[in-house]
Amino acid sequence: MRFFWTAPQDSAVSGATGYHGFFYHFLDMPTGRRFQNVELSTIDTALLLAGILFAQSYFDRADTTEAEIRALADSIYYRVDWNWAQARPPAVSMGWHPEGGFIPADWIGYNEGMILNLLAIGSPTHPVDSTTWAAWVGGYDWGTFYGQDFVQFGPLFGHEYSHVWIDFRGIQDGYMRGRGIDYFENSRRATLAQRAYAIANPGGSRGYSANVWGLTACDGPANVTLTLGGRSREFHTYWARGAALGDISDDGTLCPTAVGGAVPFAPEITIPALLTMRQTYGDHLFSTYGFLDAFNPTFTAAGSQQTGTVDPALGWFDVDYLGIDQGPILAMIENHRTGFVWRVMRANPHIVRGLCRAGFSAGWLSGRCP
Repeated sequence: MRFFWTAPQDSAVSGATGYHGFFYHFLDMPTGRRFQNVELSTIDTALLLAGILFAQSYFDRADTTEAEIRALADSIYYRVDWNWAQARPPAVSMGWHPEGGFIPADWIGYNEGMILNLLAIGSPTHPVDSTTWAAWVGGYDWGTFYGQDFVQFGPLFGHEYSHVWIDFRGIQDGYMRGRGIDYFENSRRATLAQRAYAIANPGGSRGYSANVWGLTACDGPANVTLTLGGRSREFHTYWARGAALGDISDDGTLCPTAVGGAVPFAPEITIPALLTMRQTYGDHLFSTYGFLDAFNPTFTAAGSQQTGTVDPALGWFDVDYLGIDQGPILAMIENHRTGFVWRVMRANPHIVRGLCRAGFSAGWLSGRCP
Protein backbone atom coordinates (compact mmCIF):
# COMPACT_ATOMS: atom_id res chain seq x y z
CA MET A 1 0.00 0.00 0.00
CA ARG A 2 2.94 2.36 0.62
CA PHE A 3 4.14 1.50 -2.87
CA PHE A 4 0.82 2.27 -4.53
CA TRP A 5 0.51 5.53 -2.62
CA THR A 6 4.02 6.80 -3.42
CA ALA A 7 4.56 5.37 -6.95
CA PRO A 8 4.63 7.93 -9.79
CA GLN A 9 1.26 9.12 -11.10
CA ASP A 10 1.87 10.82 -14.43
CA SER A 11 0.64 11.07 -18.02
CA ALA A 12 4.03 10.09 -19.47
CA VAL A 13 4.15 7.14 -21.86
CA SER A 14 6.65 5.33 -19.64
CA GLY A 15 8.01 5.56 -16.11
CA ALA A 16 4.65 5.94 -14.33
CA THR A 17 2.60 3.46 -12.30
CA GLY A 18 -0.69 5.25 -12.83
CA TYR A 19 -2.49 8.51 -13.50
CA HIS A 20 -5.36 10.36 -11.81
CA GLY A 21 -5.31 7.73 -9.08
CA PHE A 22 -5.82 4.81 -11.47
CA PHE A 23 -3.20 2.15 -12.17
CA TYR A 24 -2.02 0.40 -15.30
CA HIS A 25 -3.43 -3.03 -16.13
CA PHE A 26 -0.01 -4.68 -15.75
CA LEU A 27 3.05 -3.37 -13.96
CA ASP A 28 6.64 -4.39 -14.63
CA MET A 29 7.63 -6.46 -11.61
CA PRO A 30 11.23 -5.18 -11.17
CA THR A 31 10.30 -1.48 -11.53
CA GLY A 32 6.61 -1.25 -10.62
CA ARG A 33 6.05 0.94 -13.68
CA ARG A 34 3.75 0.55 -16.70
CA PHE A 35 4.32 -2.74 -18.52
CA GLN A 36 4.85 -2.22 -22.25
CA ASN A 37 1.89 -0.26 -23.70
CA VAL A 38 -0.98 -1.57 -21.53
CA GLU A 39 -3.93 0.64 -20.69
CA LEU A 40 -4.66 2.53 -17.52
CA SER A 41 -7.31 0.09 -16.30
CA THR A 42 -10.34 1.32 -14.39
CA ILE A 43 -11.56 -2.20 -13.54
CA ASP A 44 -8.20 -3.51 -12.39
CA THR A 45 -7.87 -0.40 -10.24
CA ALA A 46 -11.33 -1.12 -8.81
CA LEU A 47 -10.44 -4.70 -7.95
CA LEU A 48 -7.26 -3.49 -6.26
CA LEU A 49 -9.28 -0.91 -4.33
CA ALA A 50 -11.67 -3.62 -3.16
CA GLY A 51 -8.74 -5.51 -1.67
CA ILE A 52 -7.35 -2.34 -0.13
CA LEU A 53 -10.69 -1.51 1.47
CA PHE A 54 -10.94 -5.06 2.78
CA ALA A 55 -7.55 -4.55 4.46
CA GLN A 56 -8.78 -1.23 5.84
CA SER A 57 -11.73 -2.89 7.57
CA TYR A 58 -9.85 -6.01 8.64
CA PHE A 59 -6.94 -4.22 10.31
CA ASP A 60 -9.01 -2.41 12.91
CA ARG A 61 -6.67 -2.31 15.90
CA ALA A 62 -5.29 0.85 17.44
CA ASP A 63 -1.56 0.19 16.93
CA THR A 64 0.44 2.39 14.57
CA THR A 65 0.90 -0.20 11.82
CA GLU A 66 -2.81 -0.91 11.45
CA ALA A 67 -3.62 2.78 11.72
CA GLU A 68 -1.23 3.41 8.82
CA ILE A 69 -2.94 0.69 6.76
CA ARG A 70 -6.30 2.37 7.26
CA ALA A 71 -4.91 5.82 6.44
CA LEU A 72 -3.19 4.57 3.28
CA ALA A 73 -6.40 2.89 2.17
CA ASP A 74 -8.27 6.17 2.44
CA SER A 75 -5.49 8.08 0.68
CA ILE A 76 -5.36 5.69 -2.29
CA TYR A 77 -9.15 5.53 -2.65
CA TYR A 78 -9.71 9.28 -2.22
CA ARG A 79 -7.15 10.07 -4.95
CA VAL A 80 -9.00 8.14 -7.69
CA ASP A 81 -10.60 10.73 -9.99
CA TRP A 82 -13.69 8.93 -11.25
CA ASN A 83 -15.01 12.13 -12.85
CA TRP A 84 -11.91 12.38 -15.05
CA ALA A 85 -12.59 8.80 -16.23
CA GLN A 86 -16.09 9.72 -17.41
CA ALA A 87 -15.09 10.23 -21.03
CA ARG A 88 -18.72 9.86 -22.09
CA PRO A 89 -20.78 10.76 -19.01
CA PRO A 90 -22.46 9.38 -17.06
CA ALA A 91 -20.59 6.11 -17.69
CA VAL A 92 -17.01 5.43 -16.58
CA SER A 93 -14.57 4.51 -19.34
CA MET A 94 -12.93 1.10 -19.39
CA GLY A 95 -9.45 2.55 -19.83
CA TRP A 96 -7.02 5.15 -21.11
CA HIS A 97 -3.70 5.19 -22.98
CA PRO A 98 -1.23 8.08 -22.77
CA GLU A 99 -0.65 7.61 -26.50
CA GLY A 100 -4.28 8.04 -27.57
CA GLY A 101 -6.59 8.87 -24.68
CA PHE A 102 -9.68 6.97 -23.57
CA ILE A 103 -10.61 3.68 -25.21
CA PRO A 104 -14.04 3.63 -26.91
CA ALA A 105 -15.79 1.42 -24.35
CA ASP A 106 -17.64 2.18 -21.12
CA TRP A 107 -18.90 0.26 -18.09
CA ILE A 108 -22.52 -0.18 -19.16
CA GLY A 109 -24.39 -3.47 -18.87
CA TYR A 110 -23.91 -6.37 -16.53
CA ASN A 111 -20.39 -7.75 -16.09
CA GLU A 112 -17.55 -7.65 -13.55
CA GLY A 113 -17.76 -3.83 -13.41
CA MET A 114 -20.47 -3.67 -10.74
CA ILE A 115 -17.82 -3.19 -8.02
CA LEU A 116 -16.27 -0.37 -10.09
CA ASN A 117 -19.51 1.57 -10.37
CA LEU A 118 -20.26 1.15 -6.66
CA LEU A 119 -16.81 2.46 -5.73
CA ALA A 120 -17.20 5.38 -8.15
CA ILE A 121 -20.62 6.30 -6.78
CA GLY A 122 -19.43 5.92 -3.19
CA SER A 123 -16.29 8.04 -3.53
CA PRO A 124 -16.04 10.75 -0.84
CA THR A 125 -13.88 12.96 -3.08
CA HIS A 126 -14.72 12.42 -6.78
CA PRO A 127 -18.11 10.70 -6.84
CA VAL A 128 -20.10 10.10 -9.97
CA ASP A 129 -23.81 10.67 -9.51
CA SER A 130 -26.63 8.16 -9.45
CA THR A 131 -27.25 8.50 -13.19
CA THR A 132 -24.11 6.39 -13.62
CA TRP A 133 -25.89 3.44 -12.02
CA ALA A 134 -28.95 4.06 -14.17
CA ALA A 135 -26.76 3.97 -17.30
CA TRP A 136 -25.07 0.78 -16.11
CA VAL A 137 -28.41 -0.96 -15.47
CA GLY A 138 -29.76 0.40 -18.75
CA GLY A 139 -27.44 -1.94 -20.61
CA TYR A 140 -28.73 -5.13 -18.95
CA ASP A 141 -29.97 -8.02 -21.07
CA TRP A 142 -32.52 -10.12 -19.18
CA GLY A 143 -33.31 -13.43 -20.81
CA THR A 144 -33.77 -17.18 -20.47
CA PHE A 145 -30.88 -19.56 -21.05
CA TYR A 146 -31.10 -23.31 -20.44
CA GLY A 147 -34.15 -22.91 -18.23
CA GLN A 148 -32.83 -20.03 -16.12
CA ASP A 149 -34.06 -16.41 -16.17
CA PHE A 150 -31.28 -13.93 -15.34
CA VAL A 151 -29.29 -10.91 -16.51
CA GLN A 152 -27.15 -12.39 -19.26
CA PHE A 153 -23.37 -12.37 -19.41
CA GLY A 154 -21.44 -15.27 -20.92
CA PRO A 155 -18.16 -15.67 -19.00
CA LEU A 156 -18.73 -16.61 -15.37
CA PHE A 157 -16.15 -14.12 -14.07
CA GLY A 158 -18.71 -11.38 -14.76
CA HIS A 159 -21.06 -13.06 -12.30
CA GLU A 160 -18.32 -13.58 -9.70
CA TYR A 161 -15.71 -10.84 -9.28
CA SER A 162 -17.89 -8.19 -7.63
CA HIS A 163 -19.41 -10.92 -5.45
CA VAL A 164 -16.00 -11.81 -4.03
CA TRP A 165 -16.16 -8.56 -2.06
CA ILE A 166 -19.83 -7.67 -1.64
CA ASP A 167 -22.54 -9.77 -0.03
CA PHE A 168 -25.45 -9.29 -2.41
CA ARG A 169 -27.68 -11.75 -0.57
CA GLY A 170 -30.97 -10.11 0.36
CA ILE A 171 -30.10 -6.59 -0.86
CA GLN A 172 -31.60 -5.15 -4.02
CA ASP A 173 -31.35 -2.14 -6.27
CA GLY A 174 -34.36 -0.91 -8.22
CA TYR A 175 -33.72 -3.28 -11.12
CA MET A 176 -33.57 -6.41 -8.98
CA ARG A 177 -36.55 -5.34 -6.92
CA GLY A 178 -38.46 -5.25 -10.20
CA ARG A 179 -37.34 -8.79 -11.01
CA GLY A 180 -38.05 -10.15 -7.55
CA ILE A 181 -34.54 -11.53 -6.97
CA ASP A 182 -31.13 -10.25 -5.89
CA TYR A 183 -27.76 -10.30 -7.65
CA PHE A 184 -26.67 -13.38 -5.68
CA GLU A 185 -29.62 -15.31 -7.08
CA ASN A 186 -28.83 -13.93 -10.52
CA SER A 187 -25.33 -15.41 -10.29
CA ARG A 188 -26.72 -18.70 -9.01
CA ARG A 189 -28.94 -18.95 -12.07
CA ALA A 190 -26.04 -18.15 -14.39
CA THR A 191 -24.04 -20.93 -12.74
CA LEU A 192 -26.87 -23.45 -13.12
CA ALA A 193 -27.35 -22.44 -16.75
CA GLN A 194 -23.67 -22.96 -17.57
CA ARG A 195 -23.73 -26.44 -16.09
CA ALA A 196 -26.90 -27.28 -18.03
CA TYR A 197 -25.20 -26.02 -21.19
CA ALA A 198 -22.22 -28.31 -20.54
CA ILE A 199 -24.49 -31.30 -19.97
CA ALA A 200 -26.28 -30.59 -23.27
CA ASN A 201 -22.87 -30.00 -24.89
CA PRO A 202 -24.15 -28.62 -28.21
CA GLY A 203 -20.61 -28.25 -29.53
CA GLY A 204 -19.81 -31.93 -28.98
CA SER A 205 -16.71 -31.20 -26.89
CA ARG A 206 -14.91 -34.06 -25.18
CA GLY A 207 -15.10 -34.38 -21.42
CA TYR A 208 -18.07 -32.11 -20.74
CA SER A 209 -20.42 -33.51 -18.10
CA ALA A 210 -22.44 -32.63 -15.01
CA ASN A 211 -19.16 -32.46 -13.08
CA VAL A 212 -16.77 -31.17 -15.75
CA TRP A 213 -17.72 -27.69 -16.94
CA GLY A 214 -16.91 -23.99 -16.51
CA LEU A 215 -16.51 -21.30 -19.16
CA THR A 216 -14.84 -17.98 -18.49
CA ALA A 217 -11.97 -15.85 -19.83
CA CYS A 218 -8.86 -18.00 -19.85
CA ASP A 219 -5.88 -19.27 -21.83
CA GLY A 220 -6.32 -21.76 -24.64
CA PRO A 221 -4.24 -24.10 -26.76
CA ALA A 222 -3.80 -22.29 -30.10
CA ASN A 223 -5.36 -19.99 -32.66
CA VAL A 224 -5.95 -22.73 -35.17
CA THR A 225 -8.62 -24.74 -36.98
CA LEU A 226 -8.14 -28.50 -36.79
CA THR A 227 -10.12 -31.57 -37.74
CA LEU A 228 -10.44 -33.73 -34.64
CA GLY A 229 -12.78 -36.69 -34.27
CA GLY A 230 -14.01 -36.16 -37.80
CA ARG A 231 -15.11 -32.60 -37.10
CA SER A 232 -13.55 -29.25 -38.00
CA ARG A 233 -13.00 -27.21 -34.85
CA GLU A 234 -11.75 -23.68 -34.27
CA PHE A 235 -9.55 -23.17 -31.22
CA HIS A 236 -8.23 -20.04 -29.53
CA THR A 237 -5.49 -18.95 -27.16
CA TYR A 238 -6.69 -16.36 -24.61
CA TRP A 239 -10.42 -15.80 -25.16
CA ALA A 240 -13.40 -14.63 -23.13
CA ARG A 241 -15.14 -17.99 -23.18
CA GLY A 242 -18.72 -18.16 -21.96
CA ALA A 243 -22.27 -19.25 -22.59
CA ALA A 244 -25.36 -17.04 -22.40
CA LEU A 245 -28.36 -16.15 -24.51
CA GLY A 246 -27.03 -15.08 -27.91
CA ASP A 247 -23.42 -15.27 -26.71
CA ILE A 248 -21.74 -18.66 -27.03
CA SER A 249 -17.93 -18.59 -27.03
CA ASP A 250 -16.87 -22.19 -26.54
CA ASP A 251 -13.95 -24.07 -28.10
CA GLY A 252 -13.90 -26.91 -25.58
CA THR A 253 -11.56 -25.09 -23.19
CA LEU A 254 -12.64 -25.19 -19.54
CA CYS A 255 -11.41 -23.09 -16.64
CA PRO A 256 -11.60 -24.35 -13.03
CA THR A 257 -11.83 -20.84 -11.57
CA ALA A 258 -15.21 -20.45 -13.32
CA VAL A 259 -16.48 -23.21 -11.03
CA GLY A 260 -14.41 -22.31 -7.95
CA GLY A 261 -15.53 -18.69 -8.08
CA ALA A 262 -19.17 -19.85 -8.07
CA VAL A 263 -18.96 -22.07 -4.98
CA PRO A 264 -21.24 -19.93 -2.75
CA PHE A 265 -23.92 -19.66 -5.43
CA ALA A 266 -24.42 -23.40 -5.92
CA PRO A 267 -22.17 -25.48 -3.66
CA GLU A 268 -24.15 -28.62 -4.41
CA ILE A 269 -22.85 -28.65 -7.99
CA THR A 270 -19.61 -26.65 -7.84
CA ILE A 271 -17.82 -28.58 -5.09
CA PRO A 272 -18.40 -31.98 -6.73
CA ALA A 273 -17.20 -30.48 -10.02
CA LEU A 274 -13.94 -29.21 -8.50
CA LEU A 275 -13.31 -32.60 -6.90
CA THR A 276 -14.10 -34.46 -10.12
CA MET A 277 -11.81 -32.28 -12.23
CA ARG A 278 -8.94 -32.76 -9.79
CA GLN A 279 -9.51 -36.52 -9.54
CA THR A 280 -9.98 -37.03 -13.29
CA TYR A 281 -7.00 -35.02 -14.53
CA GLY A 282 -4.66 -35.25 -11.53
CA ASP A 283 -1.31 -33.47 -11.74
CA HIS A 284 -2.02 -32.38 -15.30
CA LEU A 285 -4.54 -29.87 -13.93
CA PHE A 286 -3.88 -29.53 -10.20
CA SER A 287 -0.36 -29.30 -8.83
CA THR A 288 1.97 -27.05 -6.85
CA TYR A 289 -0.25 -23.96 -6.58
CA GLY A 290 -3.68 -25.51 -7.08
CA PHE A 291 -5.58 -25.54 -10.36
CA LEU A 292 -3.84 -24.46 -13.51
CA ASP A 293 -5.67 -21.83 -15.53
CA ALA A 294 -7.36 -23.98 -18.17
CA PHE A 295 -7.59 -27.31 -19.97
CA ASN A 296 -9.17 -28.65 -23.15
CA PRO A 297 -9.97 -32.39 -23.37
CA THR A 298 -10.92 -32.01 -27.05
CA PHE A 299 -7.51 -30.69 -28.14
CA THR A 300 -5.48 -33.90 -28.50
CA ALA A 301 -3.28 -32.72 -31.39
CA ALA A 302 0.13 -32.95 -29.75
CA GLY A 303 2.55 -30.50 -31.34
CA SER A 304 -0.16 -28.19 -32.65
CA GLN A 305 -0.47 -26.17 -29.45
CA GLN A 306 1.02 -22.67 -29.17
CA THR A 307 1.36 -22.94 -25.41
CA GLY A 308 0.89 -25.54 -22.71
CA THR A 309 1.19 -29.30 -23.02
CA VAL A 310 -0.87 -31.99 -24.72
CA ASP A 311 -1.55 -35.48 -23.47
CA PRO A 312 -2.82 -37.53 -26.45
CA ALA A 313 -5.42 -39.22 -24.23
CA LEU A 314 -6.47 -36.39 -21.89
CA GLY A 315 -6.03 -33.29 -24.06
CA TRP A 316 -4.41 -29.89 -23.63
CA PHE A 317 -3.36 -28.37 -20.30
CA ASP A 318 -2.14 -24.88 -19.50
CA VAL A 319 1.15 -24.34 -17.66
CA ASP A 320 0.17 -21.09 -15.90
CA TYR A 321 -1.15 -20.52 -12.42
CA LEU A 322 -2.90 -17.13 -12.30
CA GLY A 323 -3.58 -15.03 -9.23
CA ILE A 324 -6.84 -13.82 -10.73
CA ASP A 325 -7.89 -17.49 -10.79
CA GLN A 326 -6.66 -18.50 -7.36
CA GLY A 327 -7.96 -15.39 -5.59
CA PRO A 328 -11.64 -15.86 -6.47
CA ILE A 329 -11.42 -19.61 -5.76
CA LEU A 330 -10.00 -19.11 -2.27
CA ALA A 331 -12.09 -16.08 -1.35
CA MET A 332 -15.36 -17.57 -2.57
CA ILE A 333 -14.76 -20.90 -0.85
CA GLU A 334 -14.19 -18.95 2.36
CA ASN A 335 -17.32 -16.88 1.76
CA HIS A 336 -19.22 -20.14 1.43
CA ARG A 337 -17.63 -21.61 4.57
CA THR A 338 -17.79 -18.61 6.92
CA GLY A 339 -18.83 -15.47 5.00
CA PHE A 340 -15.48 -14.00 6.03
CA VAL A 341 -14.78 -11.54 3.20
CA TRP A 342 -18.42 -10.47 3.00
CA ARG A 343 -18.63 -9.92 6.75
CA VAL A 344 -15.53 -7.73 6.83
CA MET A 345 -16.64 -5.69 3.83
CA ARG A 346 -20.10 -5.08 5.27
CA ALA A 347 -18.33 -2.94 7.88
CA ASN A 348 -16.59 -0.71 5.35
CA PRO A 349 -18.27 2.72 5.17
CA HIS A 350 -17.19 3.31 1.57
CA ILE A 351 -18.85 0.10 0.39
CA VAL A 352 -22.01 0.91 2.32
CA ARG A 353 -22.08 4.45 0.92
CA GLY A 354 -21.77 3.21 -2.66
CA LEU A 355 -24.53 0.66 -2.26
CA CYS A 356 -26.86 3.18 -0.66
CA ARG A 357 -26.25 5.82 -3.33
CA ALA A 358 -26.92 3.21 -6.03
CA GLY A 359 -30.33 2.55 -4.50
CA PHE A 360 -29.69 -0.73 -2.70
CA SER A 361 -31.73 -1.47 0.40
CA ALA A 362 -33.08 -4.26 2.63
CA GLY A 363 -31.17 -7.18 4.08
CA TRP A 364 -27.99 -6.32 5.95
CA LEU A 365 -28.23 -2.71 4.65
CA SER A 366 -31.46 -2.09 6.56
CA GLY A 367 -31.13 1.03 8.67
CA ARG A 368 -27.70 1.90 7.26
CA CYS A 369 -28.69 4.17 4.37
CA PRO A 370 -29.58 7.83 4.98
